[in-house]
Parts: sequence; C-alpha cells; structure tokens
Amino acid sequence: MTELLEPRAIGQGLVRRDGELKVRGTAPYAYETAVELPAYAHPVQATIARGRVTAMDTTEAEAIDGVLLVLTLFTAERLADTSDREFAVLQSDEVAFRGQLIGVVVAETSELAREASDSVRVTYDEQSHDSSLSAEREDLYEPEKVNGGHETDTAEGDVAAAMAAAEVTLERTYATAMYHNNPLEPHTTTAFWDAAGDGSLVLWDSTQGVHPDRAAVCGVFGLEQEQVQVICPYVGGGFGSKGTPHAHVMLATMAARALPGRAVKLALTRQQMFFLAGYRSPTIQRMQLAADREGRLSAIAIDVVVQTSRIKEFAEQAGVPTRMMYAAPNRRSTHRAAALDVPVPSWMRAPGECPGMFGPEVALDELADELGIDPIELRIRNEPEVDPETGKPWSSRHLVECLREGAERFGWGGRGPRGHRDGDWLVGAGVAASVYPTMRAAQSTAVLRFADGRFVAEIGAADLGTGAWTILPQITADALGVDVADVDVRIGDTKYPIASVAGGSSGTNTWGSALVVAARAFRDKFGASPSDGDEITGDVDEAAKDEDHAPYAFGAQFVEARVHADTGEIRVPRLLGVFAAGRIINPRTARSQFIGGMTMGLSMALHENSVWDPRIGQVANHDLADYHITVNADVGDVQAHWIDEHDPYVNAMGAKGIGEIGICGTAAAVVNAVHRATGVRVRQLPVTLDKLLPGLP
Repeated sequence: MTELLEPRAIGQGLVRRDGELKVRGTAPYAYETAVELPAYAHPVQATIARGRVTAMDTTEAEAIDGVLLVLTLFTAERLADTSDREFAVLQSDEVAFRGQLIGVVVAETSELAREASDSVRVTYDEQSHDSSLSAEREDLYEPEKVNGGHETDTAEGDVAAAMAAAEVTLERTYATAMYHNNPLEPHTTTAFWDAAGDGSLVLWDSTQGVHPDRAAVCGVFGLEQEQVQVICPYVGGGFGSKGTPHAHVMLATMAARALPGRAVKLALTRQQMFFLAGYRSPTIQRMQLAADREGRLSAIAIDVVVQTSRIKEFAEQAGVPTRMMYAAPNRRSTHRAAALDVPVPSWMRAPGECPGMFGPEVALDELADELGIDPIELRIRNEPEVDPETGKPWSSRHLVECLREGAERFGWGGRGPRGHRDGDWLVGAGVAASVYPTMRAAQSTAVLRFADGRFVAEIGAADLGTGAWTILPQITADALGVDVADVDVRIGDTKYPIASVAGGSSGTNTWGSALVVAARAFRDKFGASPSDGDEITGDVDEAAKDEDHAPYAFGAQFVEARVHADTGEIRVPRLLGVFAAGRIINPRTARSQFIGGMTMGLSMALHENSVWDPRIGQVANHDLADYHITVNADVGDVQAHWIDEHDPYVNAMGAKGIGEIGICGTAAAVVNAVHRATGVRVRQLPVTLDKLLPGLP
C-alpha cells in the first residue's frame, strides 16, 4: 500500500497554465519553430499499392528555381539500422503500400517543394495487391504477442461444453471500422543538423514522447543520445498517433542531414496522414455468451480478427478486456491477424480496450433482451469479486457504483429497456460499461531544485493537451507541502531527465510518481527552508509498485438516442458518463478528458469510418471533408461525473489514468440506445442509414 499525498493542490480545478499561450496563438508548435532561413520538405509517395520502383526521373523537379535538394530511394544515404521497415525510408525499391515514401524534395518554400514533388516522374513494376480484411481468410495467423505485450490467446474451462449445456446462449459477430487519428495539429518536424559545430541534430517534433522519439532516431541513424536533442513543449493533439515516431520523422532528419546548416521543416498534409501516421485496425469480433435464466454467465468468449501491414506487425489487443470484465468460469479469447498490403496501423486512443469493449457490451445488451433483464442488472449480476484473469483482488473496483449513480443521474428507471415514440421521433436509451487498465511505466526521472525563491521541477514529459503543464505542479506542490503557485515544472525537451511516453493513460501516474519521489527526498534533505541551488533527483520507485492487486479504471456510459421514423436521422440529446478513476488531480482538466473521450466514442458510433477501396489499396475519404467526426451540433448535453475513489495501491497520488476510459464503451451505449429506439440491432460500426432504414417500424 502506498502512502498517499495529503491533498492541498490536488483536487483544485486550476486553470491550465498553457491555456493563455494557446488561445493567444503564442505557444510554439514544431512547425512554427523560429529558425533562421528555413527550407521546406515535401514527400514523394508511391502511387501503386504493391510492386517495385524501377526508375525515378528528377530532372524536371531539380530544374525548378528554388529547389535545393531532391532525394530518392536511389540517391539517399544508407541508414545504420533498417530492421524497422516503417523507419527504413528510401532504403529499398520495394513498394509495400500506396502512399509509401519513395523520395523527398526540399525547396525554399513549401509551395515550391510540393510542386517539385509532383514533378518527379516514377516508373514502377506494379504487382497485384491484397488489402481486404475478412475473418474467412485462410492466411490468418497467430501473432506471438498482441499490443502491450499481452498473451495472444487465453483459455480457462471449456467454453464449448458450457455453450452446449447452458439454458441461454448467444453467438454474434460484431465489427468496428478503420479509424484515423486526426489531431488539429498534423504531424510535423523541424530538423537541423549543426554543420559548423559538432554535427549534432536538433529536432522540433510534434510527439507524445521526446525521449522515445530521440531513441528511435538515434537507432536509425547510428547516433549517440548526446548528439540529438528533441524539443516539443506543446502538442496540438495526438490521440496516440504521436506516441511513436513515424516514417516522416526519419525523412525530415534525412533531408536535413543532406542539407547541413539549414533547418528543414516538414508537415504532413491532412491527406498524407491517412497513409503515414498510423490508424486503428478494423476488427471483426465473434462473441459467445452462455448463461442461466437469471443472467449469470457460465461462459464468455471473444475471437478477434485484425489487420496489420506486411512490413511491420501491430496486432490490436481487442480481446483483452473480455478476459477480466465479467465473472464466468469458462472463458476464451483469441487474436488472429491478416498481413496485408496496407499502411502500418498503430495506437489510437485506448488501443484494444476501445474496439474491444464494443462487441462484449452490445452482446450483453442482446443477452439482456433475450432474458428480459434490465441491462444494468445483468452487468451487476456478473460482477466478479476478483480479477477473473489473474485471481488477484482489485486495487479498487466501483463499476456497480458507476452504473447505479449513472442510472440515477440519467433517469434510467423503467425507461431504459424500452423505447417510445415522440411524434416523428423514435426514442431510446442505452448503457454500456467501460474499463481501462491503470499503468505506470518503469522509467522516468525528475530533478527538483530551489532557485530564486521558487521550486523548479524538470522532467522530459510531454503535454499532448491533457494538462500536464498544470497538474504536475499540483502533484509536486502537495509532495513538498508548499503552495502550487511557488512551483514551476519544465517539460517537453530531452535536455530534461528521461520520461516515458504520454500514452496508455500512464503519463500522470509515471511522471507524478517520479516527482513525488524527488519532492519527498528534497523535503527530507533540505527541510522547509531550502537554499538557492539545493537540488535532488528522483526516479520512479519500482520497489514500491504493487504487484498484488489488479488496477483498473471503470466507468458507465448512458446515451439517449432519437431516430426519425421516416428518414432514419439520428440525434443524441444526452450523453452521460460516470467514472471510477482514482483521485482526480484537477477536476477541470479531468472533465475535459472524460468528455473528449466520450465525444470520440460518439464519433466512432455515428460518423467515423475510413472507407477502404480495395481496388487501389487506399482510404477513399482521406480528408476532413469526407472523414466525418462528431462536432458540437451532434450532441445536446454531455456530462462527465466521477466517484470519489481513493486507491492506495496504484501510486502516491491515488490516481488512475483518465485520458482513454471515456471512449471505451461509448459506441456500444449508442448502438444499444438506437436499438431501444428502433428495434434495429446494428452490429457493424458506424450506425448509418443503410443499416437502419430497412428495419424502421
């Protein structure tokens, strides 16, 4: 059990420290870095889905006045490490997917660079490609591990026997779409090689982790860590897509290395992000449930099919949450992947848990219908006393409280299981549960010093818009026992001590733990009256990490859906979530994160769909005109509430991650509400007119 901080600053809804800079437009982002006489890069991309490049004619491009450099896969430098094929830019004539990087142009302006890129003439030996995902493919394979290092398959008991013996069974297949991260700030990099000095490299990169970013670049280019500095004080959103570097970072670095002494700026266009910045794999989920007439599960199973790229494996762990969510003596989860001629998938907000909560939570709703049991009551009846997967006790689990409080706030009552008509509108309410693991990275270091009458903490963390600039001073102040106004925190630069990536809802837990260790050591050593220059270092205390409990955040989402009886138009007047996510560090930033996640879940349910054209191997709607996302007009009233939960086992703050729990389960709640309203059960996202209209009453 961890000694929790006494709350003084923690729990205050402080205004974001970076808010004014962002509103005024003075917060510098990676592409806006003030450098002397910058040059601009624009990629050359493959226009076939599979094959080889046989020739590249750069004559016309190089003749354009203002073009400084044209690199192709035939002229680019050879990289030190090409084991990661996504990072091995311009190293091979092989084309593995449409949009792959095969060259780069650098010019005096971005417009010239783009014009010259279009002028490069490429000849191909085109080959047939395969980019269609199906659960019936004969070449599906079992990954060694799935994302996060989880076991690919798990089994306990005999699901088949339980299905055969059960009073009630349900077997359904659900599907989630391909989704692309679309943060307001596109993926951008400014790279500068110091030709006059020691040959060092400075990268201003839009990233969720400056230290992981640096490590990847050093590996690819064979550099020492001391040779590279990565700077990123502000990020205009990432949602996981900036949690790992992508090929464009290596391309910008390569272009700058070929043009030493001149900073090179590269910004992906919105269209390019659909090829080069990762995406969430579509999933196909076969669910099996077995229960008695009272709704108590005897078996639960999920078999997941996902896609990955031929050049780099990423297997979304969509079956993992089923392993621990509900009590059932017989359980199974499997993952199978199809390696296709497609871009490389990657992290998107709550990888695994987000798509993985859709099938199970809709299946439970269908089972509740079959049994005539309230969907909330069905979930409560299958509440496990301990983690079904590991047998460990929960560090804290208040899912039942979330469901009950949410039902009261939402006005669930007897209306929940039934829909009704209001004029031309069919009205229904839906519910789903959500879960996300509470994680803490093994490595992060903080330095704390006293200077000019202020406490200054330094840690190489990243604030991708979640509020780190604000909440890390709150944590530090409580650990020191001082006023938060006397604490400054410096982040977003590899010149500060190493920090883990802002991902997996683990940033606050990890960086905050390091800051607490440093602050407590500082207080013990220097007391209440430190002197200028007093300094101490603190690392994440792995020895204090609790291994005896299962730590998760939980939540419940409630949705009211209105569907026009004639047109099938869907409106969502109300979206409400109640969460149990440990101690809330800052209610203002926390509410923003919860609501942001829920809004993305609504977007997943009703709008988002990267429409894949298998004929050419490309997302057809690769811009924000056709890739629709939820906006304010799509939901009337959004509310996020939380249980007052203090978990002494997770960390000294008693906090759990909140960045991703909001998106998990929301899409299922929407689908369940639409079913209550219309009687139409949609099992393949998103909910679109073609799926609704044939079944409307």
